[in-house]
Amino acid sequence: MTGETMKQGRILKGVGGFYYADTRDGIIVCKARGKFRIQNIKPMVGDIAEIRCLDDETGFLSEIKPRKNFLIRPPIANIDMIVIVVSQAPPVTDTFLIDRVSAIAAHQNIETVIAINKCDLDDGDKLYEIYTRAGFKVFRVSGVTGDGIPELKQSLAGKLTAFTGVSGVGKSMILNCILPEPGLKTGEINDRIGRGRHTTRHVEIIKIAENTWLADTPGFSAFDTGQMDLIRKEELSGAFFDFLPYSGNCRFTGCAHIKDSGCAVIDALKQGRIEETRYLSYKRMYESIKDIKDWEHKNV
Repeated sequence: MTGETMKQGRILKGVGGFYYADTRDGIIVCKARGKFRIQNIKPMVGDIAEIRCLDDETGFLSEIKPRKNFLIRPPIANIDMIVIVVSQAPPVTDTFLIDRVSAIAAHQNIETVIAINKCDLDDGDKLYEIYTRAGFKVFRVSGVTGDGIPELKQSLAGKLTAFTGVSGVGKSMILNCILPEPGLKTGEINDRIGRGRHTTRHVEIIKIAENTWLADTPGFSAFDTGQMDLIRKEELSGAFFDFLPYSGNCRFTGCAHIKDSGCAVIDALKQGRIEETRYLSYKRMYESIKDIKDWEHKNV
């Protein structure tokens, strides 16, 4: 066929069997080749793909590049960063929910940033102290006044970033401040990328600058669906990087950091070097996955 060219692009969304890929020459609407079904490969939002482009500015996905990470739900690949939007003003965010998402992200080698919203109502000192001490990058922001938004937006440059947070925490207001279309209202964003629902009909990435993309994701509960089952109990402590300075000093090899005897992590907890809420979250997650067998992990 004449006029065919090969281009590389990132899949922004997939709807009704069509995939919309961002290339250097704009958006290409693509279909997936049948070989993907035979190979049991389903293209995901965030995938980097080789595209065979046709004269009519449509094309076919010919190859999916290896993914550096992925989430099961929402189905999205190649994430650089997750911004967890939290609040100490009502509704106050449960630290366990923050720790669960950050552990899933760490296991997938995704950077986690904490955005404490509603700082015009409560400056979030408690959450700020917990997560800065644990080594996270933390921003105090307000979707109402705009305070802290420029600094948060600057941290997004050159990355694909997913935003998540519980309902009512103000995630949509923050995204409304960040998105490049000044006339886009909160309700319109909800319709556009599925915010405010426990599930979304499709995941969509929005390009906000060169090499910079945003993805909205469902609330915290969605990250439980299959994703925790990918983490083996032996790997969980590695997803708590504030444990790492101590975990290598435990008396027994393979210490689970659950029993006092010879555990350097628990010693650090008692000495106030590890936040109690972080350790309690770890213990709760460990209990939830400790009985999952290796063969069950392989079938996830």
